Amino acid sequence: SFDADDERFVLVNTNLPFAEEPSPALADADEASGIQLEAEAAAAYQKMAAAAAEDGVALVLAAGYQDADARSAAYETQKQQYLEKGKTEEEAASLAADIQPPAECNDHGTGYAADILSTDYPTRDTGFDTTRAYEWLTAYAAEYGFILRYPKEAESVTGITYEPVSYTHLRAHETE
Repeated sequence: SFDADDERFVLVNTNLPFAEEPSPALADADEASGIQLEAEAAAAYQKMAAAAAEDGVALVLAAGYQDADARSAAYETQKQQYLEKGKTEEEAASLAADIQPPAECNDHGTGYAADILSTDYPTRDTGFDTTRAYEWLTAYAAEYGFILRYPKEAESVTGITYEPVSYTHLRAHETE
């Protein structure tokens, strides 16, 4: 059933920035890297990664929760790359936001956003969608409460360039 007050259903983007900085209850989703997600999402990711491993797919959590400073730095780095290519401040800001949203518009602050790669394809680009890991995630991620956050067919809706590595956790894994 749908609960409109469930904080996991908050849409964050350039049209709907955070009203206030979130403070999710965090847990390690990947102990080796120390990357954290919201506690329920972290547990779901661990179960999902274990299930993928049983199927011979080694998932890699490349990014999870980011505080406001980390999100701001990522946006500013992306914007700086466009400035160095000769773009105006306005052009650079717009182009950067298509790839790396400003801090208040970036759902990595919720603790539910996860960038997931694989050991055989550790690069954050659209080529990830040709991997067995992407195929596995497409088939099974929803069973663990994860959805592809920025699908190709929804770029005009999300305002973000297609990212086959970006997932958002929406619900607990309900099967035993």
